[in-house]
Amino acid sequence: VLVAAPVIGGLLVGPLISFLAPEARGSGVPEVIQSVLIEGGRIRPRVALIKSLASAITIGTGGSVGREGPIIQIGASLGSAVSQLFQISGIRIKSLVGCGAAAGIAAAFNAPIAGTMFAVEIILMDFAVAQFTPIVISSVTATVISRLFIGDFVAFEIPPYQLFSPVELGFYSILGVICGIVSYVFIYVLFNTESLIDRFIRIPGYMKPAFGGLLVGVTALFFPQIMGVGYDTINLALHGDLIWQMAAVLVLVKILATSFTLGAGGSGGVFAPSLFVGAVLGCAFGFLVNALFPALSAPPGAYALVAMGGIVAGTTRAP
Repeated sequence: VLVAAPVIGGLLVGPLISFLAPEARGSGVPEVIQSVLIEGGRIRPRVALIKSLASAITIGTGGSVGREGPIIQIGASLGSAVSQLFQISGIRIKSLVGCGAAAGIAAAFNAPIAGTMFAVEIILMDFAVAQFTPIVISSVTATVISRLFIGDFVAFEIPPYQLFSPVELGFYSILGVICGIVSYVFIYVLFNTESLIDRFIRIPGYMKPAFGGLLVGVTALFFPQIMGVGYDTINLALHGDLIWQMAAVLVLVKILATSFTLGAGGSGGVFAPSLFVGAVLGCAFGFLVNALFPALSAPPGAYALVAMGGIVAGTTRAP
């Protein structure tokens, strides 16, 4: 089942993307940024539907990706569709794209401030008040509606942490450097996996997601934690309940699994995988610091939390 499920998912997703909306391939965030910078914010309305289906199938059958990237692209494409329906032009199209992206993040994480900052920092790259105000309204509205259906809860249950000693700032600085290096490795492996699969795997494009699913399934036989969004493993890392050796190995395995899924043409985000990689990296680092300086350091979960922010900042270039 572990091997077959991602393959079946790939067989379903491949034709959907190849024949109906090639823009729905991958995480979706680069495509949204490209639409803002090059296309004036115009995204085909069908992208929202195809991205929803393709990402749901990829994640539901065990693809090693996240749900946040797809939600960003879905929200952005809905914002663009509204602007095209009402024939809105100019910078206001980009504003609506940003509103949709912010609303997606806000609703997914129950985090309106995070949704707002993500849109202005990554999608629009513009902190002007004229852009900022509608994005805040959209983000808050999406959060309120999401809470009505899902409830008011946080994405991760995090124990209370504190700074044990000023010396810890040095440990966190070292962790930040490591996060930067791992972020670079993640980006490098992801893009080169896509290039290698395109160059050497001589099968039709609509079949390649199934090949990626096969690689993920075989990997999951040994490391089932890498399937899907991986929130269970993140919560284990945040509570310090992972064995440090396993946490360290999962850093590389998750990078490879996500690269297999997206490099072969699957649909899903890199936000959750970045959180996953950060959590297990920080957990392993925290155990090392605890072993060397037990009286000066917080529990491993505190380092997992900090590294989650570090890897996301490094992979998205958005501190």
